[in-house]
Amino acid sequence: MSLPPASHLLSQNLPAVDGSAERALTESATNSRAHGRRRARNLTLPLVLTGSLAASMQIALPAAAHSPMSSPKPRSSVPAPTPPTAAPTPLTIQAAPAQYTVESGDTISGIASKFGLATASVLALNGLGWSSMIFPGQTLLLTGATASPDATQPTPPPPAPSSSTYTVVSGDTVSGIASAHGVSVAAVFAANGLSSGSIIYPGQDLAIPGGSPTSAVPAPAPAPAPAPPTEAAITPMTAEMRSNAAIIVSTARAIGVSDHGIVIALVTAAQESSLRNVQHGDRDSLGLFQQRPSMGWGTAEQALDPVRATKAFFGGHVNPNPGLTTGLLDIDGWESLTISAAAQAVQKSAHPDAYSKWEASARSWVSELG
Repeated sequence: MSLPPASHLLSQNLPAVDGSAERALTESATNSRAHGRRRARNLTLPLVLTGSLAASMQIALPAAAHSPMSSPKPRSSVPAPTPPTAAPTPLTIQAAPAQYTVESGDTISGIASKFGLATASVLALNGLGWSSMIFPGQTLLLTGATASPDATQPTPPPPAPSSSTYTVVSGDTVSGIASAHGVSVAAVFAANGLSSGSIIYPGQDLAIPGGSPTSAVPAPAPAPAPAPPTEAAITPMTAEMRSNAAIIVSTARAIGVSDHGIVIALVTAAQESSLRNVQHGDRDSLGLFQQRPSMGWGTAEQALDPVRATKAFFGGHVNPNPGLTTGLLDIDGWESLTISAAAQAVQKSAHPDAYSKWEASARSWVSELG
């Protein structure tokens, strides 16, 4: 059996394609190609935007992360130079006057530093201790104070001083021994570990820096020509000083003490406490006259009683410590003594010459208080 031609079978089984169907196929193909192009553009746009944002924010894209351009530069191990600092301004040292009037806010160390002096020397020159207080209007002596080693003026190094010893005899004072050997009181204090409140006794050996060995006080050197007299400065009294001075004056008047005795008492209180009823001092010293309970001047409470302390200073028939302490009125011939000698006879201070600087002020206070 013979088969019909293939062309015949195709013509019999496949439907004819008319013109409308052909156009539909053509439009479908065209639409598919257009959709593909739009999709490609949409995929490209995010990559472009991502690259632009990464460039503006300095963020490396994955492809650029391994680029040699992105590797950090090596840091130098040499530290950056530091700017030069300005040299400190040297302290200006003023020439020390003979006397200095204390101002508000002053301290002994500050005054000494201002004039290139040693603090210990200023204290010794004025009969003060490390616990002493100063007040505005007070006059301090500066002439004769030892220059501070911190002063800016260059000084040649002194030769190493030789040290000798001196045996204390009855009636000696540190200032007298120092003066006799031509050395400062501060030097004797430093060589023997003493302070302004220390007590010396007969038979005690003292080291004398720069002196020669001796057991007796050598003859004093001729006194230098006296300096031209200067008008003594009067220290004005504060309200506290005036109140305590008035107590001393009224107590003295009540027991019949002369103006000379009152001046001695005011000088003593001014030197010992700056006319203040202080509750501290060298060791157990207290009050206006820095009386020590351990030495028989009464209890601490009694030493801080201005009236009782004044009576104890004068002694005599009003002495509240009979047989224990010696007051001014108990000293034979006290009326003929100088102000400093009379005050020292009662107080037995390590600085017997320190009282005299208050004499002019004390006389003025007596006239003022009546």
